Amino acid sequence: MTALTLADLAAEARRRLDPAVWDFIEGGAGQERTLAGNRAAFERTWLRPTVLAAAGTPRLDTTILGRRWAVPFGVAPLAYQTLAHPDGELATVRAAGAAGVPVVVSTFAGRTFEELAEAAAAPLWLQVYCFRDRDTTTALVRRAEAAGFDALVVTADTPHLGRRLRDERNGFRLPPHIRPANLPAGDYASPSGHARAELDPGLDWGIVDWLRGITSLPVLVKGVLTGADAERALTAGVDGIIVSNHGGRQLDGAPPTLDALPEVAAATRGKCPLLLDGGVRHGADIIAARALGADAVLIGRPVLHGLAAGAQDGVARMLEILREETMDAMTLAGLSDLDTAGPDTVTTTAPPEPTVRHGDESHPSTVVEPVLAVPHGDESQSGTVVVPKAAVGHGDESYTGTVVVPEVAVRHGDESQPGTVVRPAPAVLRRAELHPSLSDPLMDTMNFLNEIALRHPDAISFAPGRPHDKFFNTEDIVAHVRRYLVHLQEQGRSPEQIRSVMYQYGPTAGQIREIIAGSLHADEGIDVPPESIVVTVGAQEAMLLVVRALISGPRDVLLVSSPCYVGISGAARILDVDVVPVVERPAGLEPADVAAAIEAQLALGRRPRAFYVIPDHSNPAGTTVPLAARRALLELAARYDILIIEDSPYRLVSPGAQLPTLKALDSARRVVHLGSFSKTVFPGARVGFVVADQAVEGGGLLADELAKIKSMVTVNTSPLSQAAVAGALLSAGGRVTDLNAAPAEHYGESMRLVLEQLDRRLPAARREALGVSWNRPTGGFFLSATVPFVADNAALARSAERFAVLWTPMSYFYPGGGGDRAIRLSTSYLTPEEIEEGIGRLARFIESEAA
Repeated sequence: MTALTLADLAAEARRRLDPAVWDFIEGGAGQERTLAGNRAAFERTWLRPTVLAAAGTPRLDTTILGRRWAVPFGVAPLAYQTLAHPDGELATVRAAGAAGVPVVVSTFAGRTFEELAEAAAAPLWLQVYCFRDRDTTTALVRRAEAAGFDALVVTADTPHLGRRLRDERNGFRLPPHIRPANLPAGDYASPSGHARAELDPGLDWGIVDWLRGITSLPVLVKGVLTGADAERALTAGVDGIIVSNHGGRQLDGAPPTLDALPEVAAATRGKCPLLLDGGVRHGADIIAARALGADAVLIGRPVLHGLAAGAQDGVARMLEILREETMDAMTLAGLSDLDTAGPDTVTTTAPPEPTVRHGDESHPSTVVEPVLAVPHGDESQSGTVVVPKAAVGHGDESYTGTVVVPEVAVRHGDESQPGTVVRPAPAVLRRAELHPSLSDPLMDTMNFLNEIALRHPDAISFAPGRPHDKFFNTEDIVAHVRRYLVHLQEQGRSPEQIRSVMYQYGPTAGQIREIIAGSLHADEGIDVPPESIVVTVGAQEAMLLVVRALISGPRDVLLVSSPCYVGISGAARILDVDVVPVVERPAGLEPADVAAAIEAQLALGRRPRAFYVIPDHSNPAGTTVPLAARRALLELAARYDILIIEDSPYRLVSPGAQLPTLKALDSARRVVHLGSFSKTVFPGARVGFVVADQAVEGGGLLADELAKIKSMVTVNTSPLSQAAVAGALLSAGGRVTDLNAAPAEHYGESMRLVLEQLDRRLPAARREALGVSWNRPTGGFFLSATVPFVADNAALARSAERFAVLWTPMSYFYPGGGGDRAIRLSTSYLTPEEIEEGIGRLARFIESEAA
């Protein structure tokens, strides 16, 4: 073959393949940001050669899991290779074996494991998708082991296939003769449809133990992009990690693998083999990945390009090009072997600045702006400001650019002297060097909802879970503050003392703790001393303080009832705290499931510290924990020596009598109780609280420890906000239930109307036919509904654009994955007329999606 580069092979493959097949191979998920980012990360990474290094002829071999690889790359798992050529995986394995290159064989291979093993002359690994039917997975694993495969690679980033728009636009279906050779007979024409029906979306790290129970093969996990997940993988006992975003075909917006690699490498610290895939197209890319921590890389799409361009010979040529380029790059970089490549071997430039045009010229790497004329005597001179693209530091070195401003001529008698002014360039931060939580999709969920709402202002929104504005009167704020000032006077405070209370920071733990304690007694039957309360900036700060105080090391974990409020999982993510979800059943939370989750963590050598739950009318599902289950939760908290973090924002804005809180039932101080006045007084006050009456060894309460942390976070909660809330409580005699009698009636009626309209628009027979159902909360702001389609951001966008109705995907609220076919509806902020019209629109949207 005449191909000189992998790009040559890709061009030949595109010429030979059907356009829809080409798009199936080349396409990524969503807008293909991650697909493009994989390649862009390598393109902005440069090798820093060492000259006169006496490197000689470089060695390319490496050892992974005790087997020698002739080169530091292997073949990534690639499904349905028979689409590219009838020989498919057989041609790939033969070419790879001749080159000493290992192959990871896909679960969806088009040739049998047995024939591939017979043809192999290099290691074969099996890539494992875990099916809902575990017997199918077991059979695959045992067949591969019997055939002589060396390892298993669990793909961890695929609860279902990402939305691939090229395939949707092409209406892509696999041809009838293309099917997986190692799976039972079935309908595989739609890869996405098959994945949603058959892949297990509920996997957790227990899958590693399960696989070890059915095989003796080493287990690697593929799809890790964060240091936290790498640590979880090590805790689970994996034998290797593959940094992968599925070639940009799963989560669009996930970071490029090369950018994620240093963080994962720092977390693994050489404790297991570390590989990378995604975007590798040149030998220099392989050296860059090795320098940043990978032991080897896996090659994906170029294998299919070679296969389509020339069958076995095409794959062999592709592998040879990569080998030659790697050898060439090492020689010219002065590297004698792979171990001599380290962080100092590479440097990275920032992404290019946008082009700024002036006249007919464009400057892709600089911004050129005219400078105002500067007069000198009778003359004025103009110049330009040239801003070079900023360099970004790596390792212990940093590179800063400069702004060079050609200076106007400066008169000195009869002579003028030109000069320059040099100023530092603006800093450019690498996202990979920021905290990993900032790249977590969780952090963008609410932003996406806000953007959708702004783009569709006429849509009826069942998304915001906030109190209705009709219950707020601006003048009440002034009245509440005045009432609190009167209270201070009644306590005997002098005018100077009152002024200090209102204008100064005040105590970190809060200045209205006695009033909150009285309200808790009056409304909830919770009897705690004021000193056990810390007044916080909303309940969100309370979560942050409690999680930070309780989680002290990498073995500690936080359990959460799932689906759960995103605030708790977001706080944990920011603090690098591992969250273990306890998934609710259709009827709600089962204490036995909490106990099982605790036992599982203990078996892994980890320490469950607390369990977070909203027991009343929860956000997002609207479920309520029964009284017997509350008592059982308290019993298991004592049995396993953990705390329960109880969040209770919706109790006192719900109609009717409420069950006792966990804190009211807590005789052993096992419950840390979180509260907020955002729903009961007004959201803008941003006043919450935490009741932490647990004793701390050596004296004092947990509340005292939380106040220490708060003093380094927000210092205090605004005295003005505290005054407004306290005045509202005092005006109602401390009883929030009295203050919220009318709102609770309204919210109860809104929930009733939503359920009534759902029943009317989607009657029982119709919703059974569609596969639609919903729960029936007795209070709060939310209910959840299951739907017969994937309720993701794309579906929400269609709902907004075509039907002018908004809702919230339930998948936002599942920290361990799940909720793909469910939506959350908020009932609190709409009028009866909007509810009737909005549910009608929603029903039409559901019918349309189901069709």
